[in-house]
Amino acid sequence: MIELALSSAVQLTLALLMDHCLGEPNRWHPLSAFGRMARWIERAVYPDQSERSLSSFLCGLLALALTVIPTTIVVYFLIQIPGFGWILEVVLLYLVIGRFSLIQHAGYVSSALKSDDLTEARIKVGWIVSRQTDQLTPAEIIRATIESVLENGNDAVFGAIFWFLVAGAPGAVLYRMANTLDAMWGYKNTKYLYFGRAAARFDDLLNLIPGQLCALTYALFGHTRQAIRCWFSQAPAYKSFNGGSVMASGAASLGITLGGKATYHGQEVSGVQLGCGQEPELNDIDRSTALVTKGTILWALITLLFTACYYI
Repeated sequence: MIELALSSAVQLTLALLMDHCLGEPNRWHPLSAFGRMARWIERAVYPDQSERSLSSFLCGLLALALTVIPTTIVVYFLIQIPGFGWILEVVLLYLVIGRFSLIQHAGYVSSALKSDDLTEARIKVGWIVSRQTDQLTPAEIIRATIESVLENGNDAVFGAIFWFLVAGAPGAVLYRMANTLDAMWGYKNTKYLYFGRAAARFDDLLNLIPGQLCALTYALFGHTRQAIRCWFSQAPAYKSFNGGSVMASGAASLGITLGGKATYHGQEVSGVQLGCGQEPELNDIDRSTALVTKGTILWALITLLFTACYYI
């Protein structure tokens, strides 16, 4: 047990260093391949894209099972290979952690706004959010970017780390596959309202614990008391409790207010206020990415210290 914990701590450290030094692969990313496979399975099991609740839900449940179960089983058996399996776990964890990529893409938006290139800023923020961005004002772009950084800080970093520590590479891969499917199918429109429900609920379940740990992490690096207050008072009213937790805590920790109206697929949606304080400014984008980085370092240090305690 001690050796396993120490091994996981070393693997996590190596994966984080790889992410910091190498960034995200520009080509042939496994998650992109997984997305293409998921689209193929979707077309195969859901040819009649209707609003019928039960049949659409069952199609979505089948698609979820066909995408995540075989892949997770393959990963589990591959990491059993002596020598190769240990290295493969490090590589897989590096591939599912997206801290560097998240910070990089937020930086693209920030740089475009600093250059007063509103068109480029709208394009770049469109890479990291699902809302319509072609008519966003600079203030709305800043808000959308920070919301994406805080929420994806959990999805691409803390959640992946949590499930790796709990269940190794298979757990981390399963978690990131669930994130991907939720991003693809978790829309409340005619096509995906019932089909994507299983994937959305599965992602919610996997995020229940890491989402709250992420919210706590954000709270530790800013206005802690107001972050905790906003976390518990605002998250239940948000469309996603996990997403509301991390964004409310993160925003309040930074002393800013997020939420409000956004347009998805031509439909304007009103969101609840998250956090407290002033409206976010351009420099708050960098402050939000720093929050994710500080939290990542904290998690790595806690993991290493926890395992080191067994040897003292």
